[in-house]
Amino acid sequence: MLSILSETEEDIAAIREVVTAAFNRPNEAELVEIIRNSPNFIPELSLVAKADGKVLGHVLFSLVAIETQKGNVEAIALAPLCVTPTHQRQSIGAQLVQAGLTKCRELDHNIIILVGHPHYYPRFGFQKASKFGIQAPFTVPDEAFMVLELKPGALAGISGIVRYPEYFNEV
Repeated sequence: MLSILSETEEDIAAIREVVTAAFNRPNEAELVEIIRNSPNFIPELSLVAKADGKVLGHVLFSLVAIETQKGNVEAIALAPLCVTPTHQRQSIGAQLVQAGLTKCRELDHNIIILVGHPHYYPRFGFQKASKFGIQAPFTVPDEAFMVLELKPGALAGISGIVRYPEYFNEV
């Protein structure tokens, strides 16, 4: 049976292995470690999918800001989401996203930002960020830069550029 839980200290090595295997390179695993050691890390929003005590997937939600003309608005970035290659296409990723969105709501976060597959994330309610006047700080296909309002009206009157912490550019 699959369980979705907040990461523990004992999960950290397994998370690194899963993230590295899922992306077939270490960059995203390094990003997870950098975020984990930053002020933008929210421990309850680093989630693992486990079966029989083994970590099969991981998702991380961390703090970012939308820079508007009226100042910065807090948002949450979903990055990265991964499932070990041997367990992909079994809805583990979807369960991680759903659990993360539920936890974000419980913690009173209102806006989620991501760069991802435009055919995958809309099932969770994500829409093109450009529809709301929200831009990425880097070049990315319009349909891949998405946003989700966790609270209806959370994006009303908000437009601007998402500001990721510098370490997102380092990996």
